[in-house]
Amino acid sequence: MSHEDIAVIGGGIVGLAIAYGLRQKGLPVTLYDGGPGDFRASRGNFGLTWVQGKGLGCPEYSEMSRRSSLRWQGFAQQLQRDSGIDCGFRRPGGLNLCLDPADLDRAESTMQAINRVNPQLNFQRWDAQRLRRRLPAISDRAAGAIFSPHDGHANPLNTLRALARAFQLSGGRQAYNTPVREIARHGSGFILHTARGEQRAARVVLAAGLDNVRLGRQVGLPIPIEPVRGQILVTERLPAFLPYPTNVARQTLEGSVLIGDSQEHAGFSTATRPEVLSRIARRAITLLPRLAESRIVRAWGALRIMTPDGLPVYAASTSHPGAYAVTCHSGVTLAALHSALLPDWIDGGVLHSLLEVFNVQRFTLSSPAAVNR
Repeated sequence: MSHEDIAVIGGGIVGLAIAYGLRQKGLPVTLYDGGPGDFRASRGNFGLTWVQGKGLGCPEYSEMSRRSSLRWQGFAQQLQRDSGIDCGFRRPGGLNLCLDPADLDRAESTMQAINRVNPQLNFQRWDAQRLRRRLPAISDRAAGAIFSPHDGHANPLNTLRALARAFQLSGGRQAYNTPVREIARHGSGFILHTARGEQRAARVVLAAGLDNVRLGRQVGLPIPIEPVRGQILVTERLPAFLPYPTNVARQTLEGSVLIGDSQEHAGFSTATRPEVLSRIARRAITLLPRLAESRIVRAWGALRIMTPDGLPVYAASTSHPGAYAVTCHSGVTLAALHSALLPDWIDGGVLHSLLEVFNVQRFTLSSPAAVNR
């Protein structure tokens, strides 16, 4: 490894989007990824590129999500040209489905509050009658939905494959199954102690999900992260009936339906629980009765990467200049923005003004326990 290389630690969608963007600038990059037993949100997430509902109390988060959504079509097209792999991205708009009229009112109030500080965020309230016209498969019990044209979805596994292949074909170096055990300062750069020996780097980018807690401490970037488990059910392939991604379910281009809207504080367990899966299934069937006739072919649990306020972290170390950290639970939604905006910052530029609010200094780490959340 060259002394001039940038080391990106983490081979998920966040790390690969950054590494791919760095290679687009012609910078030398080596990507380090862990072993097959590591927690991998990129391989277990829902695949939404979602904007609505984000940013209540933080208009910057709403706006960066919206801008990334606008970039996603061009991002997916570029990835397909560079890799030959279709990410499966579509943006027909998304629906926040509500069973209860009070839930619909609350969802509308949230969107109105966000829109007041970010007028570029567009949405519509669909009452039950309009929802049934646009989505005939919806149950008569649905109270309505909030529609936002900014929302879409992609195949996260295809996106991961496309990013990895495009990065490789662009000349990026990959060190898979090579977890980084320790990062040490060495002159103006760093030494990475890995499972395959020592490697040197001029700069280091931490994009290792939950492992950013451990690695961040080593470069003066204490980041509080909590794992939040989500469980997902997948049906057999069905004829097309769900043209919009929703907060409850989405239908893939291949026809299978992903169902899941759970959040559990279960530590570092990815186990599935029948009572949670049953609750997920009942809610989906109540809203989309067509699903009652389908067979479930797969189920899994995966861990989200969640900060205490639910917002991303973009941090540059002052004690270890040249070390950066990126943490978020919306890696799919923000991939197009990360690939475009972060490389200039990592290459010695300034962080885009929209992202400045997401610094690590906003957290008050009063005890070691807070860092481990």
